[in-house]
Amino acid sequence: MEGTLEMAQIESGKLVLSPKPLQFEAAMADMADMFELQAAEKGLSFAYEVQGSLPDWVKADDKRVRQICFNLLGNAIKFTQHGGVTLRVRYAREMAHIEIVDTGPGMTAAEIDKVYEPFVRGAAPGAGGSGLGLTIAKMLTDLMGGEMQVSSVPGQGSVFSVRLFLPQLHLPPEGAQRLEAERAQRQARSGYAGPRRKILVVDNEAADRSLLVQLLVPLGFELRQAASGHDALDLLAAGLNPDVVLLDLAMPGIDGWETLRRIRAMGAPQPAVAIVSANAFDRALDHGLGIAAEDFIVKPVRHSELLDWLERRLKLHWLDAPALQAAAAVAPVPPADTAEPVPPREDLLALQTLVQLGYYRGIVNKLGDLAQAQPRCSAFVARLSALARQYQFETMLTHLQKALDEPVH
Repeated sequence: MEGTLEMAQIESGKLVLSPKPLQFEAAMADMADMFELQAAEKGLSFAYEVQGSLPDWVKADDKRVRQICFNLLGNAIKFTQHGGVTLRVRYAREMAHIEIVDTGPGMTAAEIDKVYEPFVRGAAPGAGGSGLGLTIAKMLTDLMGGEMQVSSVPGQGSVFSVRLFLPQLHLPPEGAQRLEAERAQRQARSGYAGPRRKILVVDNEAADRSLLVQLLVPLGFELRQAASGHDALDLLAAGLNPDVVLLDLAMPGIDGWETLRRIRAMGAPQPAVAIVSANAFDRALDHGLGIAAEDFIVKPVRHSELLDWLERRLKLHWLDAPALQAAAAVAPVPPADTAEPVPPREDLLALQTLVQLGYYRGIVNKLGDLAQAQPRCSAFVARLSALARQYQFETMLTHLQKALDEPVH
């Protein structure tokens, strides 16, 4: 529904671009960080390649540039089952050139002819979604006066190329130093002080839920997911008591507004609620449910915006990596026992991925989950926990690889 409304707004001319100073290099790096996590979750490689130098500042509609990249990268990862995805960016003569390369199933000439048609889904395994992502990306590119092209080889993969006129701002805009300082502070956020907070993500799109989980779990949040309003209400009725609900609006069955209305009817304690919607026009509505404009987060979600909202609503005090390290007591690493039990292979692989990415909070949370779910592996978990507190990631990888290489008894 959200995609259909957005298409209608573009076609009717009601969607107006809002160009303003954009930190282009930083925006592309943020996009790469976001999708590197999603690719890793599928076992895919992800490469971010910058050819030449990128300008610090350009004039562009931040949301629409991100939305084009978000839709194209999400599509590439969804259809790619083996290999990987590459985001390649260069800038020359006021033009940004963005390429998304995948090793997915590829397309025939007939499929390429229809690739931008609305509601056309690919035939590859796992091709869910509304079938509007590429359509909207192409329409937004056209609206911005840009150009989008696709080339593909069946069985080898596809390349989507976007050219956008994004004039460089040679003088930093007013307040640039403040913005740079704020961004550096946000990038340093590695966790938060105090008790672990619970967040319920309610969205019928698995990819959108996954992106939020990948952002928030490494920071120490406990995440639960619901694919519909009914599922969310069932979890709450069963005793789930989240601190925050991140709620999509356009869902099958009961929509986000009705879900929120029923949550409000449950009485205290009430979680903080953020509406996460692809339709910016929803920001002006609250349906009498007490949702302020600042409680709307527009898709594609900007990590910094979401974390700022969580900071305000939960009164969080963020910690950077050195603070987390200082907060963790340095304990001696227990010696290894060659005969000790180890967790199941899928848990070892998941932990290996987190260690390779260097996400401290995600590692700690995974080890905590294993300590509860696999008590027989307590010695193995205790040793890795001690290594994690000392940031000895290379040693952790050695132990994990050894455990993976051990024959299954």
